[in-house]
Amino acid sequence: QVQLVESGGGLVQPGGSLRLSCAASGSIFSINVMGWYRQAPGKQRELVARIFRGGTTFYADSVKGRFTISRDNAKNTVYLQMNSLKPEDTAVYYCKMIQSTTAYWGQGAPVTVSS
Repeated sequence: QVQLVESGGGLVQPGGSLRLSCAASGSIFSINVMGWYRQAPGKQRELVARIFRGGTTFYADSVKGRFTISRDNAKNTVYLQMNSLKPEDTAVYYCKMIQSTTAYWGQGAPVTVSS
């Protein structure tokens, strides 16, 4: 079993920055894909960004140029640096990791962008 623990959410003003972290622990042997999703009130969960073990990244159009995903394979940790935050970025952010064919989710980190 793999457990994911997120940190770094909170309240920030428009234009501000936040950095989310998600650390995996447990029965880890090779996590191929790490990613971040978000779910705003009344909306479906959506993919924000993902990064593969070799470093290839993918971003949703809505966050390109503002968010950066990175990972530390030695620490089994994925990060999401969020800059130039907008009110529409307000959501609960979830990390997701895929090992073999099994997906694991974090508990969610609320992010609120408001003045």
